[in-house]
Amino acid sequence: MSFLLPDAGLLFWMLIVFGIVFFILARYGFPIIVSMVDERKKIIDRSLQDAKAANEKLAAINTESEALLKSARDEQARLLREAAATRDEIIKEARQQADRESEKIIAEARRVIQMEKEDAVRDIQRQVAVLSVEVARKILRRELSDEANQKTLIETYIDETLKQQ
Repeated sequence: MSFLLPDAGLLFWMLIVFGIVFFILARYGFPIIVSMVDERKKIIDRSLQDAKAANEKLAAINTESEALLKSARDEQARLLREAAATRDEIIKEARQQADRESEKIIAEARRVIQMEKEDAVRDIQRQVAVLSVEVARKILRRELSDEANQKTLIETYIDETLKQQ
């Protein structure tokens, strides 16, 4: 007997048992195993399709979000430009209004100064006139106290008036 080669009877019974086991597996086991493998394959295929669809949606969402970010950045830049333009316009208008107001204030101050100057000149002229009259009255009293001086003064005034005409 050899350890490597089986006996013919043993070989015969091994073939019969193998055939019976194969027949039972072929009849009942293989269809269940094949159907389970097919179901598992369908689940895997469905999962791959779902993953592919999810990747495509994710890519679309990424593209859309990039576009939204770009438009948001563009809108932000536009709003900043508009805000800067508005700020510059407001500053320009405020400066112009301040210039107009300062010109009005300066003109009003000049007018007030001119009026006060004219009032001061008139007041000084009145005071000079009053002082002149007082001085003339005092001079005339002193000079007209003597009758000879009165006649000389009258004749001088008459001569001067005639020369002027």
